[in-house]
Amino acid sequence: MTQQEIDEFTTQALKEMDLQEKVQLMSGRDFLKILIKDRGIGKSVFPAGGVERLGIPPLLFTDGPRGVVIPGSTCFPVSMARGASWDANLEKEVGEVIGKEVRAHGGNLYGGVCINLLRHPAWGRAQETYGEDPYHLGELGSALMRGVQKHNVMATIKHFAANSIEYSRFKVNVKMNERTLREVYLPHFKRCVEDGCATVMSAYNKVNGTYCGHNSHLLRNILKQDWQFEGFVHSDWMDGLYDTIAGIEGGLDVEMPRAKCYGKKLIKAVEGGKVPMDLIDDSVRRIINTILQFTTRADPQQYSKEVVGSKDHIKLARKVAEKSMVLLKNSNDLLPLDPNEVSKLAVIGELADLKNTGDHGSSNVHQEDIITPLSGITNLIGDKIEIVYNMGTDIEEVKKVAQNVDAVVVIVGYTYRDEGEYIRQFIRKVGDRESLELKEHDKDLILALSEQNEKIIVVLVGGSAIIMEQWIDKVKGILMAWYSGMEGGSAIANILFGKVNPSGKLPFTIPKKESDLPFFKAHIDEIEYGYYHGYTLMDKNGITPRFPFGFGLSYTQFKYDNLTLKSLEEKIIASIDVTNTGKKEGEEIVQLYVGFENSNIERPKKLLKGFHKVLLTPNQTQRVSIEISKKDLAWYNPETKRWEIEDINYSIYMGNSSKEEDLVSTQIKL
Repeated sequence: MTQQEIDEFTTQALKEMDLQEKVQLMSGRDFLKILIKDRGIGKSVFPAGGVERLGIPPLLFTDGPRGVVIPGSTCFPVSMARGASWDANLEKEVGEVIGKEVRAHGGNLYGGVCINLLRHPAWGRAQETYGEDPYHLGELGSALMRGVQKHNVMATIKHFAANSIEYSRFKVNVKMNERTLREVYLPHFKRCVEDGCATVMSAYNKVNGTYCGHNSHLLRNILKQDWQFEGFVHSDWMDGLYDTIAGIEGGLDVEMPRAKCYGKKLIKAVEGGKVPMDLIDDSVRRIINTILQFTTRADPQQYSKEVVGSKDHIKLARKVAEKSMVLLKNSNDLLPLDPNEVSKLAVIGELADLKNTGDHGSSNVHQEDIITPLSGITNLIGDKIEIVYNMGTDIEEVKKVAQNVDAVVVIVGYTYRDEGEYIRQFIRKVGDRESLELKEHDKDLILALSEQNEKIIVVLVGGSAIIMEQWIDKVKGILMAWYSGMEGGSAIANILFGKVNPSGKLPFTIPKKESDLPFFKAHIDEIEYGYYHGYTLMDKNGITPRFPFGFGLSYTQFKYDNLTLKSLEEKIIASIDVTNTGKKEGEEIVQLYVGFENSNIERPKKLLKGFHKVLLTPNQTQRVSIEISKKDLAWYNPETKRWEIEDINYSIYMGNSSKEEDLVSTQIKL
């Protein structure tokens, strides 16, 4: 159907539908029935709405974001890992695979584009988002959304907005001023709206005193009016809506997964004159219009069950894992390991042979075919060197192992028991992390091993920053491997032995101590979110983190030189020469920051405004250009309620991390 035909159909349908049919479109259904049939959640799609009499299809929902949660689907690395790839093109490929598998499972609505900003790494669901920077979040989130929607699956961006404390998410009131809201916590959502996302999921928490599912400032004033969003808003599940009238007046179009506040209560409110029919019609128009756009468009291919978990999809999962891992330390070029110099390797740790793909909440992809780190190493190199595996539970025993091997790989970190989604309905005793450090046993294990062998490589598993001050100086190598999906073990092995050159960069800051971060409390009724966090807070306070935002090593080296700027009417083009000065082919992520040191108002020292990945052979130089839209230099003036561009000198930085010493800079005046 053309858009004109869809508009005409929708207008006619609104005339023909009675109130009950309209309200039926505005909530999920059959939730308990499917839950009982499937003996659990996430085993099949969940329906909402639909009017068979008029040929209006239902919404058929499934979740993510590390894949499609329905059993058998391809399990990718978690979103935070994919954020570390800094590769929007690769993330779009991930989205396309997810879109195909949603369709093969019978779905048409995917709730897995999580773009909440990582304010503090203790957040239990940090693994489900891409990082701490709004621009970076917008680029990756938009890429995933566009990939999913290519296959006529409606993508949902979530959780709108400021959802980043797990244990208190059902009650906490997040306070912030309008500048902070507009400049820090919403730009990534706006980017996805501008790029055509179909739906938005409201958050559980309150923002400035009002639940997000009731929040007319967020849903009506900003999303639907300022941004001119034409899709529909649906609630987060179970407890995303508390009041019938507040919900519809606030701008919530669909209650999921069942009618707790809508349904009969909404019909009664309309019939009683408490809710005007034009609000109902606005929601219904949005729902019909959106679903017809996606269900009547020609499909680019067929979606048989053979699509799910196919070889090509699994191959992509391994590629994503390889490009996501971040090499944090490599003293004396210990890595990559050379099989000709390592005849006996110890692989230590309880996580070494554990199928560990992340949280077991709504993002859990039900996939059993998982390559563990031990399996990956054994599969790659087990026929060439002797591999000694020990769980590491007995430290005295493992010290003896370390004495008799050429090198030690120790796998430590977290599992779904340590961080993840808090679901009070299922009495899950997991949520926000209690500490940003490793468990005491893991720290003791690393220190004990380092006393016995100088070639210690620590592989970290987790969803966000891990503080490592107690042991970082005792080891030669550190690789951040994340929850790396079904092919993660193979990716770890390929990087450790040099089959793949690591290219990942941190999508967040790793501090030396937790007190360098914003205030965080897992159990809290109200909290103030300030203007600064992550690298902007470190810059403001003059704090040197352990590892800066955007940091990551390679098995080769890169040099930056000859930064030039060209100012056009609506954009700035920044160009720089990047040279591979090492001996191996490698990918480099060129980052661009804009500095606001000359601002007449309070602004961050610098903000990420562009990045580009480039592949270079040894001694190759490539000129890399990144465009900056001048409108992206604006700040939000709460007095005029407008975005304004200052007439000042702006600094332009380009380099390989947010650290000042890693950046080349110049200035430009607008």
